[in-house]
Amino acid sequence: MISIVVPAFNEESAIGRTIEQLRAIASLGPAEIIVVDDGSTDGTGKTAAAAGARVIRHPDNAGYGRALKDGIAAAAHDTIAIVDADGTYPVHEIPRLLAELDRGFDMVVGARSGVHLRGTAFRAPLRAILTFLVEFTTGRKIADVNSGLRVFRRSTVMPYFPQLCDTFSFTTSMTLAYLLTGRYVSHVPIGYSERIGTTKVRLFRDALRTLQYIVQGIVYYNPVKMFLLLAGAAVVAAIGALLLVAMGAPLMVVAVAAAGALSALVIFALGLLADLLRQIMNR
Repeated sequence: MISIVVPAFNEESAIGRTIEQLRAIASLGPAEIIVVDDGSTDGTGKTAAAAGARVIRHPDNAGYGRALKDGIAAAAHDTIAIVDADGTYPVHEIPRLLAELDRGFDMVVGARSGVHLRGTAFRAPLRAILTFLVEFTTGRKIADVNSGLRVFRRSTVMPYFPQLCDTFSFTTSMTLAYLLTGRYVSHVPIGYSERIGTTKVRLFRDALRTLQYIVQGIVYYNPVKMFLLLAGAAVVAAIGALLLVAMGAPLMVVAVAAAGALSALVIFALGLLADLLRQIMNR
């Protein structure tokens, strides 16, 4: 048995079709479909209920992550799938993700591909930066950091709730939390379609929030990685200053280079201290 959680905010034009597609997956059997109506001002909740979904309604827009948390917490079954309501994800791939979960993975993520994934000219560079930070921190190659189609166990994810983001970055913070605590995560290639209706993503704002939660996740689970990154930046600055001296810049720059090198050592030492404190707290 499986519970499928669908967060939805003003998705009246797409939610009915999404529920119909989920119900058409015969191999899922009598799956529980939970739509979390996150303060919609249109008929999202009514349409979802008419299509046969169990609807949980927020009185106000609390955020994508909060909607998922509430849906997962209310689920009747331990096996959970999450999917967006906007028609972008191929819901018929859920059985394939479940088969991978049954192989012993803690979470299976649908790794998106296709022209509709690229989006605007600014989205690709931002995604690359965020992906680099997560891959640097985890030491793993990650096919899709923030895909909204994934399957996992309710009992596994709920202990992470206090550290997971309540907004757009929920899936990114979930990926980070699982990998940094030794969970097994698999990525299964899937397609990605053009969304129905208008996107709710605000690129710059949501990218900053995602960066914030990535940094918080790094500091919480593996602080040395963050301090290594900062120390590396300080070393690069120091080397740059020395190169300027070699090119004839004033000797004052040497002091800047020395300060950069010392800063790198101090930052690294703080990182070691933070990691030690983390280990003590875990015990």
